[in-house]
Amino acid sequence: MHKHKILIADDDMDIILLLRKALESEGYLTTYALNGNDAIMKAKDPELSLILLDIVMPDLNGLHVCRRIRDEISVPLIFLSAKDREIDIIIGLELGADDYITKPFSVDEVIARVKSHLRRETRKKKEAESRSLLRSGQLTINKDTYEVAIDDLKITLSTKEFQILVYLVENKNRVLSREQIYEAIWGFNEIGDLNTVTVHLKNIRLKMDPERRFIKTVWGAGYKFVG
Repeated sequence: MHKHKILIADDDMDIILLLRKALESEGYLTTYALNGNDAIMKAKDPELSLILLDIVMPDLNGLHVCRRIRDEISVPLIFLSAKDREIDIIIGLELGADDYITKPFSVDEVIARVKSHLRRETRKKKEAESRSLLRSGQLTINKDTYEVAIDDLKITLSTKEFQILVYLVENKNRVLSREQIYEAIWGFNEIGDLNTVTVHLKNIRLKMDPERRFIKTVWGAGYKFVG
């Protein structure tokens, strides 16, 4: 199971040690930064899951750090700050923070909010994954990476072959004519030979479906994916 990694950026080592102890007791990995420039560098860690960021720090304050990293880094970011005026909170959130906790804080509250944001991120990733993955029996298709696998055996398709397969799978058990397939993949404005569809389907079958378990020919009508 992947362990979430959390960056604690604060110029107070006592706060860092307090939060590290609490977070690590919950099973999280932690790293820390004592100034703004170090926070920017460590925020680029691809393993990072969440950032706890103090506003008042040496070099660059937390607001500048947030502004610098937000275009590139999308992990949840929670400000920790002694500034508790409404305007400070509004500015922090408008700069791209996901949450704002004022000091002095309850460690239990910080842990609760960290858990809440990480659960939300996990849900978002699962939803994105479910939109990008198509599954039918032993067949798995990843629309983001253009990967196809049958029983974990990877199949290499050309871009058009992949697009045709996705179109067939998304219209499972529906008979699609060559004209429909051509228009869906090449577009209405393209001028071409419908035999192009036949050739591409032949190649798809050679690569992944020689026994025609997945793609059936409906004579005189077209093709359908049956899974």
